[in-house]
Amino acid sequence: MNKIEGTNDFVIRFATVNGSGSASANNLFARSLFRMGLAVSAKNIFPSNIQGLPTWYEVRVSTSGSLARRGGVDMVVAVNGQTLRQDYVSLEPGGYFFFDSSKQLPEDFTRSDITLIGIPLTLLVNEAFAGSKQRPLLQNIVYVGAVAALLDMDLSMLKNGIGRQFAKKPALAEANLKALELGHSYAREHHADACLLRVRGNRRTDNAIMMDGNTAAALGALYAGATVVGWYPITPSTSVIEAFARYAGRFRLDEEGRLRVAIVQAEDELAAIGMVIGASWNGARSFTATSGPGFSLMNEFLGLAYFAEIPAVLINVQRVGPSTGMPTRTQQSDVLSCAYASHGDTKHVLLFPSTPAECFELTATAFDLAEELQTPVIVLSDLDLGMNEHVSPPLEWNDELAYQRGRVLDAVALAVLAEKAEKWGRYLDRDGDGIPWRTLPGTDPERGVYFTRGTSHNEFSGYTEDSAEYVKNMQRLSLKWETAKLKVPAALIQVGETTPGFATSPGLIYYGTSYAAVEEAAALLAQDYGLKPAILRLRAFPFGPEVADFLKQHRPIIVVEQNRDGQMRQLLINECSNECGVAPVDVLSLTLYDGMPLASREVLSGLRQLLDEHGLPEASSQSRQGESA
Repeated sequence: MNKIEGTNDFVIRFATVNGSGSASANNLFARSLFRMGLAVSAKNIFPSNIQGLPTWYEVRVSTSGSLARRGGVDMVVAVNGQTLRQDYVSLEPGGYFFFDSSKQLPEDFTRSDITLIGIPLTLLVNEAFAGSKQRPLLQNIVYVGAVAALLDMDLSMLKNGIGRQFAKKPALAEANLKALELGHSYAREHHADACLLRVRGNRRTDNAIMMDGNTAAALGALYAGATVVGWYPITPSTSVIEAFARYAGRFRLDEEGRLRVAIVQAEDELAAIGMVIGASWNGARSFTATSGPGFSLMNEFLGLAYFAEIPAVLINVQRVGPSTGMPTRTQQSDVLSCAYASHGDTKHVLLFPSTPAECFELTATAFDLAEELQTPVIVLSDLDLGMNEHVSPPLEWNDELAYQRGRVLDAVALAVLAEKAEKWGRYLDRDGDGIPWRTLPGTDPERGVYFTRGTSHNEFSGYTEDSAEYVKNMQRLSLKWETAKLKVPAALIQVGETTPGFATSPGLIYYGTSYAAVEEAAALLAQDYGLKPAILRLRAFPFGPEVADFLKQHRPIIVVEQNRDGQMRQLLINECSNECGVAPVDVLSLTLYDGMPLASREVLSGLRQLLDEHGLPEASSQSRQGESA
């Protein structure tokens, strides 16, 4: 049998039980690898109940620096009897099956192509911590210590992590350190040469942080000056508001220690977005966070904010739908519902972060865009980005940055208009770009007053059912949409190369958390086929002119996304086909939507299949990295 071997290049999956405290131990392991300077990708795959169902925690370390899930498992730490057989079958040939040998494996576990590593976790813990109520939690630390021994991993990072975690609870710190040494010593004594996977420290993550996207988004809102939050709890967005409240409690206090922000838990999502719109109308920077089902309930008020032109920021941490779906699985399935939310002709600005750093940056940007464009702006994250910790560039903020409040008239500006005998109109396009000027309540009791309505209105906010006035207003909103194309963050493009068999270089389009898997798959295409497609990562909707240019220049176009119906492909065709002349047949979909974070092997396989149908050259004789043998 050929054992899988390698240094700083493997996938380990911890198979445990939800609510057992394993997440803390698994996170300790992943963070310790990060502190060793390794490129680590950690994915917590957990059920939507509180306790008892299976959960998996997958850790990938990559010598190439890729932060995507790879696909496949090199070592399974199988400590959940419910999934023992499933975990056994899932292991790659040559892999390592780590199990609790306090109980024998089933007789039909007879694979000859894997290495069994039995550690009597239950017996060790019961003997070492007899009578302790912490035994189930300490068992998790025992397997972390054993895995560290198998990988020949320096224990100092794990010990330091335990010290930080239990800094205020020395008795628990002592017990956890004892459990760590217990597992480590047993594995060293009984399985010294069993595993050929190794970890060694390097400097790859010296200039990086490890953080979840929801926390980063909360900090983005805080730095952007948000002072009002209306929200209703829903997985996986709740921790956005929890993080905002936590940081506001530290950094948004007045001299007497009173909180300078309002965080209001509403009775439902419709009320929550109503509070946000009302606060924004009054001049406060306000936001909410939700997920698919909650967003569906917000549609009516989003239509009001679009038509009445009221700024608002909404963070949608997407999960698997439709309906309740799978609340703790990830997807990108709210693209169309967000882009065209509410009835009638509406279009909403969307931002697509890919990393925690972009969650911070684009959430802060959303507040500026919302006020500059006087419209709702939706930050489209997802569960993988929001709730999992990612290696990311550091969060950066320019202290000299000024908030962009957009076109707001104060009392002096209104008086100047009056002196010129010019009449201000709330929906009057004075600058030719579709964006009107607004006033805030109380600016001027006579000159700055207008009626905010969701009914049809003229340039001076007066109610009208005049068809010409209605059409004029809607055309102005379309013009504002064209202006938005030049204000939103531009797409990021990597130039490709023309390949024999193709008239032009193929183009890959992707967004959000697909980025790591797509970029790794593209690198493997270049390595194995000499095929280097052009790559475009969308960061915003509406699409800027660079997106239309990309669509013109490349054939075929493949849009990689995490939903069934190819929603981004539909959006690109809807919005760009007339402008760039692209035919729907030239825009292909690669859709992967099982709720798991995207894996580079899956993307590579899908790209090969699609490109093969369009003239993909034969693979080179080089081995195809990232594929199963």
